[in-house]
Amino acid sequence: MYTKGTVHYDPLPLPDRVRLSDDQALAAAQTFRADLARRHSVRDFAPDPVPQAVLTECIAAAGLAPSGANHQPWHFCLIGDPAMKARIRDAAEEEERSFYAGGAGDEWLAALEPIGTGVSKPHLTTAPWLIVIFAQRYGVTDDGTRYKNYYVPESVGIATGFLIAALHRAGLVCLTHTPNPMKFLNTLCGRPESEKPVMILPVGHPAPDATVPAVAKRKKPLDQILTAFP
Repeated sequence: MYTKGTVHYDPLPLPDRVRLSDDQALAAAQTFRADLARRHSVRDFAPDPVPQAVLTECIAAAGLAPSGANHQPWHFCLIGDPAMKARIRDAAEEEERSFYAGGAGDEWLAALEPIGTGVSKPHLTTAPWLIVIFAQRYGVTDDGTRYKNYYVPESVGIATGFLIAALHRAGLVCLTHTPNPMKFLNTLCGRPESEKPVMILPVGHPAPDATVPAVAKRKKPLDQILTAFP
């Protein structure tokens, strides 16, 4: 995190050292991949409650992500209040109406067709929790001094990946929801101008009749995403 004033490099012995055999490493990697293969983006949520402590632990895990200069340029708003979720849904659907009425363009809308999305966003009120992720474009100290954050999109993207993986490991499902534009979230969540909302994650348990788009299970084969130089 940012520290005002003069700072110095202070090396510590590696606190946690994990060394697996080659076989153990391969088995661990395969187990993790198989676990992530069971993760799905879900739009149909059960209204069943989820303890806040579970979400708090997942967000704490996200906060362990690496970041540019260790500034940790992110903020997470955890929302369970039904009235606040309803306001977010109303504002998001207003933006979506403009998006689907032509703001997106024909190519974008055609790309979304197999996903089955539309203006109505019931997941924003049905899911027991919403996590709104903000990227801190710059920081401000207690005395109002402004400082620069580094590699903000990359850092927030890594932290979001940590969060999604943590939610999955906790037996929950989520949806990466990005209404466009999202400036309304600053006002609704009381976040400063220095922060940019980048995503809403509805979180909870899947509804008994939950479905996923068939196209979502079509992943690129390894030879299309990997180039190795052994």
